[in-house]
Amino acid sequence: MFYAYVLKSEIADYYYKGHCENLEKRLKEHNSGMTRSNKPYLPFKIAYFEEFDNLREAILREKYYKTSAGRRFLKTKL
Repeated sequence: MFYAYVLKSEIADYYYKGHCENLEKRLKEHNSGMTRSNKPYLPFKIAYFEEFDNLREAILREKYYKTSAGRRFLKTKL
């Protein structure tokens, strides 16, 4: 199973969009500071995610989240 996900910073108005195969492991990696680009926004919680059967679909969904249409879609979910 693959995931496209949105993380919400617990201290700032910041959302991170990504994809992975193991959602819980990836959240732990983010919260441990392994991702330098979002280190100032720690800690994170999972705000939204979707499951996919293959990696390609998860990547395409992550890219959609980053578009203006995707951001409008996420506003209805978050």
